[in-house]
Amino acid sequence: MSSTLVALDLDAHDPAALAQFWGSLLARPVQERAGGHLLAGGDTQVGLRFVASDSTKVGPNRTHLHLTSRDEADMRRVVDRALELGASHLHVGQLPEEGHVVLADPEGNELCVIPPGTSFLAGTGFLGELACDGTRAVGVFWSEALGWPLVWDEDEETAIQSPAGGTKVAWGGPPLAPKPGRNRTRLLLAPVGDHATEVERLVSLGATVIDEAGVDAAAEGGGTALADPDGNELRLLP
Repeated sequence: MSSTLVALDLDAHDPAALAQFWGSLLARPVQERAGGHLLAGGDTQVGLRFVASDSTKVGPNRTHLHLTSRDEADMRRVVDRALELGASHLHVGQLPEEGHVVLADPEGNELCVIPPGTSFLAGTGFLGELACDGTRAVGVFWSEALGWPLVWDEDEETAIQSPAGGTKVAWGGPPLAPKPGRNRTRLLLAPVGDHATEVERLVSLGATVIDEAGVDAAAEGGGTALADPDGNELRLLP
């Protein structure tokens, strides 16, 4: 048994508007479903889901998105298109020689447009990476949880990728920034097989079932809320 990765959940004050921003940028239709506004993924691209929340963003998200580019002209086009849709430039300490462009979406979520020729993201598709804060242990946990092989495992940094290819999910290793509260980004899973059995399996791998006090679980699709070994919340749908 295993779980499939349905989407990265992102909290939003206006989920419909934020979904429209990302849908326009990624050229994906917005699907209104119970639990939020979904930009469905596929075998090689991770989905995104936007759920209503009145929480305040404190510090950088533990997960942000990396968009790829084919050449310099395409990179400029992606940046210009994001700005046209409502993104803004963001300075997080990056150096000019690093080459990537750091932006924030209309609700302040960080994203990077990556230069062409970046070998790590070669062949991943436009949504090239979910770049996460996290320890090696959490990378190993997610590899086992999803059945995705580790495609990078060096110096406490890890990355996994679907056997079909596409979007990578990567963790940068310690030290981790303090976690002020519930993450505004979370991984959304669907069980392959029996829900209760999959909860038990995830717990055996190092997850914990958590109390969702103050969270409208039904509005996010129900199921079971857990946390991975680094304390990052995730949801296993019914």
